[in-house]
Amino acid sequence: MSRRFYIVDVFAEEKYGGNQLAVVRDTEGLGDGDMRKIAREMNFSETTFIVAETPTDGGYDVRIFTPERELPFAGHPTLGTAYMIRREMIGRPVQSLALNLKVGRIEVTFDAPVGGLDRLWMRQVAPSFGEPLAPGPVLEALGLGLEDWDDRYPVQEVSTGLPFIITPVKDLAAVKRARTMRERFAEVVRHTEAKDILLFCPETYSPSNHLNVRVFAEYEGVPEDPATGSANGCLAGYLVRHGYFGTAEIDVRVEQGYEIGRPSLLLLRAKEAGGTIDVRVGGGVIMVAKGELV
Repeated sequence: MSRRFYIVDVFAEEKYGGNQLAVVRDTEGLGDGDMRKIAREMNFSETTFIVAETPTDGGYDVRIFTPERELPFAGHPTLGTAYMIRREMIGRPVQSLALNLKVGRIEVTFDAPVGGLDRLWMRQVAPSFGEPLAPGPVLEALGLGLEDWDDRYPVQEVSTGLPFIITPVKDLAAVKRARTMRERFAEVVRHTEAKDILLFCPETYSPSNHLNVRVFAEYEGVPEDPATGSANGCLAGYLVRHGYFGTAEIDVRVEQGYEIGRPSLLLLRAKEAGGTIDVRVGGGVIMVAKGELV
């Protein structure tokens, strides 16, 4: 049985400029092991599988796999899959659609194309916050020291469905020096629910952006991710909770992937009202290729 698949580029400003994603249709007969194997062969950070061609209670059932495991939620697979569903399955413009993921239902909305790229937004689950972590071990896991830490803000676990350790540093020099120290990294995440570290600073390569981000995902088998919607959703909640920009509402541009030669752009909007933080993450999406698995 042949299975249709698509490759899309997410959080891109041009083709091959973001985080690529494989989306697989015709999943009848595939078990969990099959999905992990296909994800391994696709060789991307995540691969999504559309479980049914028609919506269930208004949402499309989708599963997300890495070669190692199934994820309850991930950002660029959510946007990339929604883009593909509208383009290849619905076949007409719609303003929004929903995906049913392990974490729950995620709504995706569509902006008018900008520069030939569709722009999509997803509303993430409201962020939850863990207790602040000791900054020393987390920084050491990335080859940094306490002198690099922006001590106005905590090192903290945050989750919008998938948890990350949010780590603020002072400048781009610290971000550039960061690297995974495997034994120390493994020791840090052994004691935390989050298994990946987001490092960020207010200094950027592009003057039109507000933050530079790196996401280290050694636990997932990806030394560094070029564009991570789930992690940046956690960052958006963190920025609002700690008043990083001095307001209870943010609309910022985040650059990621510059240090590994794959610059991406993520758009973050978040605001706090009534004790709840509403988080939206957006970016450009473009079709790269399509084919069949045989």
